[in-house]
Amino acid sequence: MSLVSTRELVAAAAAERRAVAAFNVITLEYAEAVTAGAAAAGIPVILQISENAVRFHGGQVAPIARAAAEAARAGGGDVALHLDHVTDIELLHKAADAGFSSAMFDAGAQPYAENLAATSAAARWAHGAGLWLEAELGYVGGKPGAPASAHAAGVRTDPEEAARYVADTGVDALAVAVGSSHAMTERSATLDHALIGRLREAVPVPLVLHGSSGVADDELRRAVAAGIAKVNIGTALGIAFTRAVRDALAADPAASDPRRYLSRGGEAIAETVRQLGAVVSG
Repeated sequence: MSLVSTRELVAAAAAERRAVAAFNVITLEYAEAVTAGAAAAGIPVILQISENAVRFHGGQVAPIARAAAEAARAGGGDVALHLDHVTDIELLHKAADAGFSSAMFDAGAQPYAENLAATSAAARWAHGAGLWLEAELGYVGGKPGAPASAHAAGVRTDPEEAARYVADTGVDALAVAVGSSHAMTERSATLDHALIGRLREAVPVPLVLHGSSGVADDELRRAVAAGIAKVNIGTALGIAFTRAVRDALAADPAASDPRRYLSRGGEAIAETVRQLGAVVSG
């Protein structure tokens, strides 16, 4: 695979009315498995490393970012590297040096005025550093500070407000709240496809769907057809990996070589990426 920019992948997807799948990476095993699954599906892919993943690695972003980049280069297709859900401005400022071509600055839990001010500053810095910047408007469920339900009153992204927000912040892509939730373990989310269409008409930058692990295949296809250009998937990989490792250890309780069960987890992630990537990319 070759390391390309997120801007390039998302722009191509948006122009062709399809989407690019963006999978969250926690460890090197994840990065290797995601790139293998994308190669098997014959699709480009975005490897995302979240602020939470960086925290898991002791607050050090460079080691996992460079490992993911090397895994990308070892494969057979186009891969971009994206820093996801950043709230720490100091971490954002490390993105370019760590090899990311893009970042998602997350001020979505803040009141509108604070979100606007913080995101505008983040976008100015990011563009000065050559980074493509994604932001969020509205509250995607399932994360701290968000309403309990993705269907609660007032949580959906308003098209007119979104158009003003993009114009005022200068962001390159917008994550929108249309009915999905982070960290869902069942694929039962119901999306507002009409709202996605109105947002696509109102907003001049690509739209991003967060919380896509909880969205069924047909719902994902409809969301992409309505105007989603980047689809974020994380929890589905954790479910597949954990189930495979648990099954491997149950089948061999005396196992002590982690390569045996980690490889099973990696195979499960690769298959999940192959399946979901094909759905998203059409």
